[in-house]
Amino acid sequence: MATIAIIGDVGGCLARLTAAVDALDDPDAIVIQVGDLIDRGPDSPGVLSYVDGRLQRAGGGRWVQLIGNHDAQYLGAEPFWPERLPDADADRLRGWWLRDRLQVAAAVRTADGEELLVTHAGLTPWAWSELDEPVTASTAAALLNPRPEPLLWHTDGPLWTEAPTGLYPGWLESGPPMPFSQVHGHSTIVDWDSRAWRCRERIRDRSTVDWEARHTVTRAGGARFIAIDPRHGRLGAPAWSPLVLRDAVLLD
Repeated sequence: MATIAIIGDVGGCLARLTAAVDALDDPDAIVIQVGDLIDRGPDSPGVLSYVDGRLQRAGGGRWVQLIGNHDAQYLGAEPFWPERLPDADADRLRGWWLRDRLQVAAAVRTADGEELLVTHAGLTPWAWSELDEPVTASTAAALLNPRPEPLLWHTDGPLWTEAPTGLYPGWLESGPPMPFSQVHGHSTIVDWDSRAWRCRERIRDRSTVDWEARHTVTRAGGARFIAIDPRHGRLGAPAWSPLVLRDAVLLD
């Protein structure tokens, strides 16, 4: 068992990332970062250099790097962000992808026995069905990490789906019971700066918000969604925290 810290979208904000890692009170903590390392913020190359160092030093899986849709622009997805990375940094991302240093998903078991599937944007009922309906988070992660296509690049796939309009309604309104809990970044059901909701009332009624940590929890039957995208923007969120799980297990 270990301390596992799951860090939301970084978006080029190197100072916010390093501060979050340095603040962890367990030097042996496992870090899972949910992707979107780049774009918006002031130092995407610095973020990539920092994470590269962590990946090289983090033996035994102490740093698990997931892919986000912004990162995917350099790995096969259509480009959409106008500010492009320098060639050397784009090559660094491609090198991680080729050497399997970038994953699509991770799975965690909490101290209470809850299994969490961790992806960038979340697993919709459609994507779950495309994977032949896995019943555990660890099985879902094992099926996602071989990079199934075209699921990986689909707008309802685990890099792209939007929480308030696709992911949550899919499970809560028309889909089957969600078989395991999920942690995701990418999008939120609230506006952090104005403290306003950005979702349907049905979702709001099932949700709680930690405004300081910039996390939301939404109940989905016996499971839950935990959203951890801090929406750093250009300058970084003034206050936010990773999701820290004590006495947890990173599942194979």
